[in-house]
Amino acid sequence: SLMTYADGLPGLVERAHAAGHEVMAHLPMEPIDPQENPGPGALTANMDAASIRRVLAAGLDGWSGYVGVNNHMGSKFTKDRAQMTVVMEELKARGLLWLDSKTIGDSSGPAAAKAEGVPYLERDVFLDNVETVEAVTAQLEQLATVAKAQGSAIGIGHPHDSTWAALRQWLPGLAARGIVLVPVTEVLKRQAAPSSN
Repeated sequence: SLMTYADGLPGLVERAHAAGHEVMAHLPMEPIDPQENPGPGALTANMDAASIRRVLAAGLDGWSGYVGVNNHMGSKFTKDRAQMTVVMEELKARGLLWLDSKTIGDSSGPAAAKAEGVPYLERDVFLDNVETVEAVTAQLEQLATVAKAQGSAIGIGHPHDSTWAALRQWLPGLAARGIVLVPVTEVLKRQAAPSSN
């Protein structure tokens, strides 16, 4: 996921695609804690529908190559069903999926996406709330457990040194464990496919 306010987004998308990665737009949204700054271009809970559409367009229109959107922070904004419905109307019109980062347990993102017919997924495990290699590795193991139990799992992490280090150690052993790293759209396809049971 690339922050919608990052510099040089087209070049970053090109590099990600060249390396075989899908790209998501990481959209800042208002958190509950007013001390936390989601960054420029954040959607806030006091915005009317027109403002939400305008800010969303400002974050998404200047670049392309992403398959969907997920929230950066947003524990306050994503609780608001009416606000999230406006976001989903825009994502539907743009043909984008929604990945709910689940920064709060009662996010209305999934319900709003479902109601508006937007393909959606939810994060299963946060990888790096604790920024040590050991803690991230433990979360990666939890991700593997969830994936084995339900057929797939989505982890969200950040570009911290500890996260990179844990991933470098952990990823090479996946194939031997029967685990495959796939793009988010593949998880979506598998979840949408009728069960063969």
